[in-house]
Amino acid sequence: MSEDAVKVIAFYLPQFHPIKENDEWWGKGFTEWTNVAKARPMFLGHEQPHIPADLGFYDLRLSETREDQAKMAMDAGVTGFAYWHYWFAGRRILERPFNEVLASGKPDYPFCLAWANETWSGIWHGNPKKILIEQTYPGADDFRAHYEAVRPAFMDKRYIKVDGKPMFLVYRPQNIPDTDIFFQLWNDCAQKDGFNGIHFVAVSANVEKEYDGLMAAGYGGVTPNRLAQLSHFTDNLASKMIRRIIKRPFTPDYRKAKAYLVRDHEKLARCYPAAIPAWDNTPRSGLRGFVLTHTTPEQFEQHFKEVVDVTRAKERPEDRILFLKSWNEWAEGNYVEPDRKWGSAYLDVIRKVLKAL
Repeated sequence: MSEDAVKVIAFYLPQFHPIKENDEWWGKGFTEWTNVAKARPMFLGHEQPHIPADLGFYDLRLSETREDQAKMAMDAGVTGFAYWHYWFAGRRILERPFNEVLASGKPDYPFCLAWANETWSGIWHGNPKKILIEQTYPGADDFRAHYEAVRPAFMDKRYIKVDGKPMFLVYRPQNIPDTDIFFQLWNDCAQKDGFNGIHFVAVSANVEKEYDGLMAAGYGGVTPNRLAQLSHFTDNLASKMIRRIIKRPFTPDYRKAKAYLVRDHEKLARCYPAAIPAWDNTPRSGLRGFVLTHTTPEQFEQHFKEVVDVTRAKERPEDRILFLKSWNEWAEGNYVEPDRKWGSAYLDVIRKVLKAL
């Protein structure tokens, strides 16, 4: 890999297989596809539902699907996947696809883990007060148990490392009461295992606050509110009332929003930029959703080129990493897997831009 190379790490959602918890909460057989398939247009020009093409409505319990995804990503120039990982004080959930990737050694494709450390509620299903699984932080013993649980992944030759450190992403590090203890304990454990420590990455809109031990901050977890803020759209009380009256979700223009995302990256030396192909979470949240309008492969190509340029400007080759939000967040409308409308056009954009470097 040349010094000019840019490493692209795509966020990967594992919720495309049934689990007993989702069966209990939302009905037998629920997966992310349940939300995707029931989506309907909510305003003129709103494109829903989004229907998968080449891979179909897949089940991540199938190794063939996981291998097809990795081949597709590799062919496009995507470096690896950041698998969303869930840990609730010792309780794991949606862990089967990654566990099988780890145990089988297939696909032979780089990966890292991203801890989605937030409480699961019914917010995206119209019941925000319903707590499904609460995210808690019992303390050092739990931090240590968590490290031991992910240690086999760190030891795997496929695991993505920076400066000899396994890369581990934390969705909201500011939510951890004893952040410094968490970082120090994990660094100590990693050093005992022969690593140089842990390369922590914050996947949070709030990157202004610095933490000792937080090596970098990424915008891979950009939220709708953050997108609105960056693109100078005001989601105030008046605009919310208007949307309720006309019954439509929040719909800023991608052509404007994408420019502010890149500008914000340029201000942050410790930030790994993120490329966002689109956003439409109405399949989960209906009228309370957020839709970036005028998203096309051509618009994404402009955005992706800018993000790649920002990444290439990093002084150290080791820091030339960007995140793709996302590989397969179908119910949030940010995915690059082929669909019935665009085919493989988004993957073609990634391949084209990276090949030109």
